[in-house]
Amino acid sequence: MTRVYLATDIGPSREMNEDAVAVLDRETYIVADGMGGYTSGEVASHMLVASVRETLESQEHFSATELKKALLCANEEILQAVRTHPAYAGMGTTATICHREGEEFAWAHVGDSRLYLLRDGKLQQITRDHSLVSELVANGSITPEEAMTHPKRNVITRAVGVAEELMVDEGIFRAKLKDVLLLASDGLTSVLPDPDLCALLLHALSNEEDAARYLVDKAIEAGSHDNISAIVAIYNA
Repeated sequence: MTRVYLATDIGPSREMNEDAVAVLDRETYIVADGMGGYTSGEVASHMLVASVRETLESQEHFSATELKKALLCANEEILQAVRTHPAYAGMGTTATICHREGEEFAWAHVGDSRLYLLRDGKLQQITRDHSLVSELVANGSITPEEAMTHPKRNVITRAVGVAEELMVDEGIFRAKLKDVLLLASDGLTSVLPDPDLCALLLHALSNEEDAARYLVDKAIEAGSHDNISAIVAIYNA
């Protein structure tokens, strides 16, 4: 049994929520953060969720490879929508998916939304951001702390629905009793560093609060100006 919390918020500054979050059957979780012109980001993120749902709903079991294929299918559907509706030109979306299959978690990922694992009181980022600042941190040009306030911190280097050729990260890891998964858009992670996220998540769980809503509210308090979304899933709760 898995206990799941889900929350998404337009945030204090945006006119529209371009995030899309979903909990699908068979313990599958999706966070997508749309981008593009007015309304187009919302179209892209919701198209992605609908496409992934349709691709996976007929399968009883699926692995990280199938999650990757689902994102590639969504990529083609969004590109086709842009071809048909020129007003959608430039739209795209991040995508982070996680699924529990037996005693393993499988995931697939594009963009800068994130998947975290909270295990034994320690928070680990599973996915790697496809962003300019992530590359700068990786090559030592800036520190992780500097990345939080870098003027180009919102520039992503991969997105679903932008190019015909899409590289999708994928992976698996063993599940452990009481594991906690956190999927989040950058409206959350851009203002809450990992140590803060860990402490807040532990506090919410120990007090049996709605952990996703708690994190979203704390991101708003911390000054997030973006849409903010989170899914928190507690394995074998």
